[in-house]
Amino acid sequence: MVSKKPRIVIIGAGMAGLTAANKLYTASGSTELFELFVVEGGTRIGGRINTSEFCGDRIELGATWIHGIGGSPVYKIAQEIDSLKSDQPWECMDGNLEDPLTIAEGGYELNPSFVESISSLFKNLMDLAQGKVIKEDGEIVARLKQVAAKSAGDLSVGSFLEQGLEAYWSLTKDEKLAVNGFGNWSGKSLQEAIFAMHENTQRTYTSADNLHSLDYNAESEYKMFPGEEITIAKGYLSVIQSLVSVLPAGLIQLGRKVVKIEWQLETKKNGEINNGWPVKLHFSDGSTMYADHVILTVSLGVLKQGIKQDSGLFSPALPSFKTGAISRLGYGVVDKLFLQLSYSDDDQEINGYKTKFPFLQMVFHQKDSNLRHPKIPWWIRRTASLSPIYSNSRVLLSWFAGKEALQLESLNDEEILTGVSTVSNLLSHNLCDTAGIPQPKFDKVLRTKWGTDPLFLGSYSYVAVGSSGEDLDTLAEPLPKTVTICSDSSSSSSPLQILFAGEATHRTHYSTTHGAYFSGLREANRLLKHYNCIVV
Repeated sequence: MVSKKPRIVIIGAGMAGLTAANKLYTASGSTELFELFVVEGGTRIGGRINTSEFCGDRIELGATWIHGIGGSPVYKIAQEIDSLKSDQPWECMDGNLEDPLTIAEGGYELNPSFVESISSLFKNLMDLAQGKVIKEDGEIVARLKQVAAKSAGDLSVGSFLEQGLEAYWSLTKDEKLAVNGFGNWSGKSLQEAIFAMHENTQRTYTSADNLHSLDYNAESEYKMFPGEEITIAKGYLSVIQSLVSVLPAGLIQLGRKVVKIEWQLETKKNGEINNGWPVKLHFSDGSTMYADHVILTVSLGVLKQGIKQDSGLFSPALPSFKTGAISRLGYGVVDKLFLQLSYSDDDQEINGYKTKFPFLQMVFHQKDSNLRHPKIPWWIRRTASLSPIYSNSRVLLSWFAGKEALQLESLNDEEILTGVSTVSNLLSHNLCDTAGIPQPKFDKVLRTKWGTDPLFLGSYSYVAVGSSGEDLDTLAEPLPKTVTICSDSSSSSSPLQILFAGEATHRTHYSTTHGAYFSGLREANRLLKHYNCIVV
């Protein structure tokens, strides 16, 4: 009788799953050793990577940035396949990022130096939270360092930022600054609103709905690659396609949504269940598949849904050490909103003045203020910016997080266009009247829906207050945790039945595509070592 090859099934055709598949398939001698499959619940590959087009421009509906090019495997692949250049316009964000136009509610343009003082404060505070060295000197920086040194325990990033702002105010007189010509804005209220604008940007970086739920201590564990942050000219999907290019047809199966994973804590030697296979997968169409090893790469949001009592995703249920980590870790929603400006080329050239939409930063009255304009929708008030996806592009982009992102997903196109147009007109009417240029109008809209997509249920992970980096490591541990063999050899548990990969399983690079890449490599190498394969 010929012994069967070990079967490895990877659940999810995103960055982590396809990296693992690429590594396992290309490893020396692996095709003779393994049976390999990738099953994907959706109708496309890429997972939270989804390159698309909008109004003739290449855009990213999911992952957008290479976060530092120094040492990034994503950058290396993109460079090798010549994906960093393109003749087609793409979401390169090369506009006036360094020269933003900041408008406060009421249509008041803020002096860049006034904005910069608070922007610098916020950056210094986040650098301190992330364990970076601040080269600036002075009494304010010294006080901020004192605040950082005292921060410990269950302190949140939000609380730390509040303390930093209060410390800044205690050392300056800016809170009493009289602001002339800005309606009912005071100097302090403007500073607070600018600070909140940066907090809202930080929400989109982390996916935390509220920075008070973001753990302070974990911030210093998160690692960034050195070098500039860039987008991929030919699209993030080109990196995915490169990983897939070496895989044979049929290895990836689309439309195969797993609804139940049966695994074995203990296997009886006499009358083994599952015909000798330790893992049995059940799919939404009623079909099944057996495996020796499963690499599970679904999002943390799907795992959170999967450990609920009525889910039935895991049988038996995951052990408490695993469910505890899943429950404690944070996972949020970040969505992108793309809009097309409707004016023509003739509209852009008025009285010899070439108009183009700026990198617009939006400053709103805070929720406890009675000065808030009633026509501004609540779901826009925590959005920090609206800007072209490249210089002179008619496609504009805005980012949403948390409850506002979920609200955006629930609105129809007309409601979104009306809301954005109202805000744009209220913010820009003074500038347009002065310059004699037309009010911006929008005629097309496209937004992502990561929060309500059942295959993702959100965007990416963060370390929440009450959690820690150890929970990320715990989530990465394979099951069963230990292999048991009874003394009478009557029963045992098969090793490495369920392995976990994905951005939420990487302690220092969570929330990123390169974190997902590293996790896929980690689990592929774990199996290769288990079968005594040479790992390169």
